[in-house]
Amino acid sequence: MIDVTVENFEAEVVAASMNVPVLVDFWAPWCGPCKSLGPILEKLETDYAGRFKLVKIDSDQEQQLAGMFGIRSIPTCVLLMNGQPVDGFMGALPEGQVREFLDKHVPSAEEVVAEAEEEEALDALAEGDTDTALEKLQHAVATDPANDDARFDYVKLLLQLGRDDDAKVAFAPVIAKASTSRKLGALKCWMDAIDCVAVSAYGESAVAEFDAKITANKRDFDTRFARARWLMAQQRWTDAMDELLEILMRDKAWNDETARKTYVAILEIIEPPKVKVAEGQIPPEDPVVATYRRRLSSVVLS
Repeated sequence: MIDVTVENFEAEVVAASMNVPVLVDFWAPWCGPCKSLGPILEKLETDYAGRFKLVKIDSDQEQQLAGMFGIRSIPTCVLLMNGQPVDGFMGALPEGQVREFLDKHVPSAEEVVAEAEEEEALDALAEGDTDTALEKLQHAVATDPANDDARFDYVKLLLQLGRDDDAKVAFAPVIAKASTSRKLGALKCWMDAIDCVAVSAYGESAVAEFDAKITANKRDFDTRFARARWLMAQQRWTDAMDELLEILMRDKAWNDETARKTYVAILEIIEPPKVKVAEGQIPPEDPVVATYRRRLSSVVLS
């Protein structure tokens, strides 16, 4: 619990709420209900173990802050997330009701653990330690099955390592969401390409066969798309996008925009995790992703 004044409000409340929910307790020393609510809030801050931050503002001493929040009676609690008030309550609620209020907004313990595991996994990947990354991501998904970001990273890494069957098992619980999630849809697109190549049984002469058909007919989009999928299965991402661009330059709407959708899926797959930067700065864009985004825009908008 931290006492907040005008001087430290920006750092302790606004900036802090960008990383963790901040519960602001407006109180005064003479307020009887405040004295009963205060210990409950402090107990819950301990129980929630860092999942939210509690700060207290003496509304008598900090009338400017109280006025900014429109405080009319105390105790009043306001919850801030991402720099903005999102909810609040007035009066000395019992512990159970305060818990219900917090649980509507504060991440669960499982979510916090999973997010930490995912971050550690991405750090391990950046250092080339795929074994540790895989272990961390597997644990993150097991801890919080609803964390689609962790599942995306987990399935993606399995596919990168050639563990296609394990990837399918890990993807199965969210396959129904693939049509509405850009990330999950990208994974399904990749797995579909792998499956298509597996059943097509392309041999060592695949490249020659593709080239011969395309040379004979540059608008043989079925062959061009098959070649793009074959390249995707080999994780030759830029080559695959180059082939898809050949389709788009000739027919943007071919087969219900399948070429464009597949191209966008590849961009999603190859997008690296955003690097951490100082507050207010924009993370740098991966040069390959930036280049191929521009190429897509140039073709689609032409």
